[in-house]
Amino acid sequence: MEEYLLLMRLDLITKDAQPSPEQMQVYMQQYHAWVSGIAAQNKFAGGTGLSTEGKVVKGNEVVTDGPYAEIKESLAGFIVVKAASFDEAVAMARACPILQGDGNSVEVRKIVSVHNKDA
Repeated sequence: MEEYLLLMRLDLITKDAQPSPEQMQVYMQQYHAWVSGIAAQNKFAGGTGLSTEGKVVKGNEVVTDGPYAEIKESLAGFIVVKAASFDEAVAMARACPILQGDGNSVEVRKIVSVHNKDA
């Protein structure tokens, strides 16, 4: 099994795109059921949500505010899953309930190590 990163992007800024508290409760139940289903297969390796605030560090000691959440497609969170293939990871992503929202997406990326395990 290899690990894949599922990056969840959705509109966290536009007022009209935000769910009511009741809708949010339903969406969170659906999300937790989805993650629980992956975990029940022993294929959930972790994940978390992300805030809309942060800093970007660049070369020459430049630090700026960001990433900027003014764009409609904000990175809301991620999970790491274990899958036998890219296709299996994509199948997990296709079942993500955030895809029910207009313009929402889940990006699937295979995790590859650039670090020496002996270091």
